[in-house]
Parts: sequence; C-alpha cells; structure tokens
Amino acid sequence: MDKGAFTKMKLFACNSHPDLAKEVAQLMGVELGKCTVSKFSDGEISVNIWESVRGADVFVIQSTCDPVNEHLMELLIMADALKRASAKTINAVIPYYGYARQDRKAKARDPITAKLVANLLTAAGVNRVITMDLHASQIQGYFDIPVDHMLGLPTLANYFMEKKLSDVVIVSPDHGSVKRARQMALRVDAPIAIIDKRRQEANKSEVMNVIGDVSGKNCILLDDMIDTAGTICNAAHALMELGAKSVYACATHGVLSGPAIERLEASPIQELVLLNTIPIPESKQIDKMKILSVGPVFAETISRIYQNGSISAMFDS
Repeated sequence: MDKGAFTKMKLFACNSHPDLAKEVAQLMGVELGKCTVSKFSDGEISVNIWESVRGADVFVIQSTCDPVNEHLMELLIMADALKRASAKTINAVIPYYGYARQDRKAKARDPITAKLVANLLTAAGVNRVITMDLHASQIQGYFDIPVDHMLGLPTLANYFMEKKLSDVVIVSPDHGSVKRARQMALRVDAPIAIIDKRRQEANKSEVMNVIGDVSGKNCILLDDMIDTAGTICNAAHALMELGAKSVYACATHGVLSGPAIERLEASPIQELVLLNTIPIPESKQIDKMKILSVGPVFAETISRIYQNGSISAMFDS
C-alpha cells in the first residue's frame, strides 16, 4: 500500500494484541503511533500519547479479550485521550468484541452487557467501530455510530477449499450458528447438518440430536467462538458416534478458557482452525491447531474506510 495515501491517518495499539497491530501497520506501510499504556501503582490505567493527533483520523486496535475488563478500560481511556487531543475521528478496531454473549434478557433481571459496552464506547468518544463476527449480528443496532462488521468466514472457507476434502458436510454445533453454516456451505459447495443442543447452565452443554447425514462424511464444525470447548467437543464426539469419517473444527475467536485445551486434545477433532482475533499464547497452542491471520482483512478495511471505499465489496463472492 502507498504510505503517502495515509498522511492524515494515525494507527495506535493498546496492550491486548500488539502482534496483530504490528502486522496491520506493516501491511499498510505505516508506523504505529507512539503511545504508552501502563498502570499506576494501584492498578489504574495510564495512557500517554507521544505525538500530535490533532485533525487526524485515528484507528485504535484493541481486542477486548482476557483480561477483558482491563483491555476494555484501556480502550475507553485511549479514546478519551484522543478526543481531548482533538483527533478528527476515533475508530475503534475491535477484532473480538467482549461482553457480546449477554445480548438480551434471557431471564428476569439479566443485564444486556453488549449494549452497555456500546454505550461506554460512544460516551468515551469513539466515532466508529470495526469488529469481526459479533456473537449476534443485531448487536450492530446497539450503536448510534457506524459499525463495520467484518467476516471471518471467507478466510476459513478459503483454507478448507485449498485442502480439497471430499464428501464434506458443514456442521452447525447449535441452532445459533445455522446461518453461518449455510454461508460456509455455499462457499465450499457442501450440504449442512445441525446439532440440536440443550444447555443446562452457562459453559455447559449437552448434545441431543444431529439433524442431517454425517455418516462417512468429512465434517467441518463451524462456530463464532470456542470458549471452554464443551460445545464443539461434544459435537465432535456425537458426529464420530454417528459414523463421520473425520471431524474438523473452525472458529473466528479462540477464547480457550478453563478446560478448553484439555478437552480439545482429548477430542476426536482432527484439526482446529482459528483466526487470530485473540492472541493465543504458545502454552495454548497444540499440534492439531492451525491459526490464520486476520491482519490482511483489517488492513484492507482501515484503508478503505480512510479512503471512503466500499467495505461490502471486500466480501462479495
């Protein structure tokens, strides 16, 4: 990319995903802005910006991943600092949008944290949000500012198309991922199957039925995130019990908390493909795991937004 095209653009990063921020900057041919995001002795977050941002279109790369509260506060305080430094626009690039799972009142007295975070970002001075594969697409409607919702599915679909597997079936691990599975199936020209899952409590699930033909098939499980891996591993076991030839799994966000790694290692999943919207430490990287980068997607998105180009054209197939 032409570095001269970004003369009034600044790219900053907080502490959640420095490697992705560096990759995006390198792909765009720009340098990351000079700033320090640190802590006072009592744990309060301190932000210092060491260059002028007056009149600039500023993009801040920060996934709100573990530790979620700390990384969210870093982003809010960075936005406040940029607003008070007279940045022209503040664009929050949030590859993984935390607190998205509580997106409605499922029972009495539940919070709606996805909306709360949207309010906090807007109040802090953010003018636009760029994110990827929200837990529910309607979260875009919680914002009164523009939201660019990037898709991880094309990157995952291209990877599996290059593997040239035969007898493929795309499997949704629950009813919530059926639409995503259909989109994947269209791209790889394969049928779909659906896991009928009942969840008794948070982070625990039980597989009840499999809708569709999986016998003798190479199954690809597709989800937006893998947290404790209970859902994806239970689904993999159910598919193998029904005669699947092999089971692959893929997801945009590798949260991988609690017993996730132990479950994945013990599961019949042959290969797990994740995107790097969340940094995955080496301690959690296992042999069956493949990590693909979303750096090119976000670099292209930021470039198009700055230059008033079309975002939807990136995903037209």
